[in-house]
Amino acid sequence: MRAAVFREAGKRMVVEDVELNAPGAGEVLVRIEAAGVCHSDYHYMTGDISCPMPIVLGHEGSGIVEAVGADSSDRIRVGDRVALLWRPRCGNCLACVTGNPVLCQFGRVLATTGGLLDGTSRLHKGDERIHHFLGVSCFAERVVVSETSVVPVPDGVPPEVAAVAGCAVITGVGAVLNVVTGGSGQPLVVLGSGGVGLSSIMGARLIGANPIIAVDLDPAKLELARHFGATHSVDAREGDAVKRVLDIIPTGAPWVVDAIGAPTTLAEGLAVLAPGGTLIAVGLARGDATVPVPINDLVQKQKRIVGSLYGSSNPLVDLPRIFGLYLAGRLPLDDLIGEHFPLASVNEAYEQLMTGSVGRMILVP
Repeated sequence: MRAAVFREAGKRMVVEDVELNAPGAGEVLVRIEAAGVCHSDYHYMTGDISCPMPIVLGHEGSGIVEAVGADSSDRIRVGDRVALLWRPRCGNCLACVTGNPVLCQFGRVLATTGGLLDGTSRLHKGDERIHHFLGVSCFAERVVVSETSVVPVPDGVPPEVAAVAGCAVITGVGAVLNVVTGGSGQPLVVLGSGGVGLSSIMGARLIGANPIIAVDLDPAKLELARHFGATHSVDAREGDAVKRVLDIIPTGAPWVVDAIGAPTTLAEGLAVLAPGGTLIAVGLARGDATVPVPINDLVQKQKRIVGSLYGSSNPLVDLPRIFGLYLAGRLPLDDLIGEHFPLASVNEAYEQLMTGSVGRMILVP
């Protein structure tokens, strides 16, 4: 099959023929219908975050189950349309049984070994081992994944919507639905209007936050943010973004979502927090990135900074809920989808992403 193989940080991916073993026990084979072009992969492409190589990237995808391995449950069957998850759920570790499955112990296994749940790979080229990316690797025609890494997709949900729902949407919408409490009628600020930021804005509209303030450097993205529910937009190119947000809400925001993950945006998010407010950090940065925190401001105003991985979600519960909201017309996810590219143009898609693409671009293997 064809897959985009990444061999060296700072270099381009190469679309080439690789071999994919049949699914083992508790695994499924999925033919990819759509894969999202997510900025998180770019951190690995540049070396900001390390991963074992060679590797097939891509962690936001959807497809059709073509085979099921031995000892798999009846939850997933051949012919099912599924969304892929880059966080597994074993159901047995401390995180899973205490209701925090995005911190499943096997997430670290996937990230560090470049394998599936047993740490081994189903991808190779002759004798050369090729690694899986976060247990998914959907920049390929087909994938073998753990059955814990898929969620069935109902009829009426297009492949590209299913793909982005499994990463950008559940991350952004989930960060609001699962972390924000009592947000109805309260101000909420979203820093960044990419796929995750726009999804956070949709989540803010769902809970009735008001005003909803979007901050970005791109006027086209801010226009899309207003379409998804932002009541105000702040173009950070036009001056002090913190001051301009506080001009709208002088007392500060009780809730801020940082969907970018840069030290500057985290600092800005903390600066616009109201006393007692919470900054929800969603975006990823370089592995060694840090941000200075003014201690007295943190203590005296009782501000909080919390991390939210994968929307602090329970994907087996939250992703079907997202699909239901989409089918009910409450989440306009079709409008989140941007340009489509063939798999052979994966590098061009990432070049366009880094020059300011609007909406979530999709690879169609």
